[in-house]
Amino acid sequence: MASIYKIVTQSQWREAEEGGLFRGAPVDLADGFIHFSTAAQAAETAAKHFSGQDDLLLVAVYEAALGKALKYEVSRGGALFPHLYADLPLSAVLWVKPMPLGANGVHRLPAMDR
Repeated sequence: MASIYKIVTQSQWREAEEGGLFRGAPVDLADGFIHFSTAAQAAETAAKHFSGQDDLLLVAVYEAALGKALKYEVSRGGALFPHLYADLPLSAVLWVKPMPLGANGVHRLPAMDR
């Protein structure tokens, strides 16, 4: 089961749970799609876009549940990143786990399937 990952704040995720779906973080809404990372990209995404934030969650999403609205597009450094051109239904979410900051200030990511 292939998974992709979304880094969100706890308040963003609470709002998604209350509304029954995730519409996106402010950057997603501005760009017109929800940004995701693969397992191999998640740590770099956390360091680049969420440095020092201590209220983060990692959301694992079942890629196949997203259908044709999910597209892999060239982004950072020419790498292909998953972008969702729709709201994220919570039914596609496999798990949500905290991403605490380590003593070194780097996020500790939970174990991810690849």
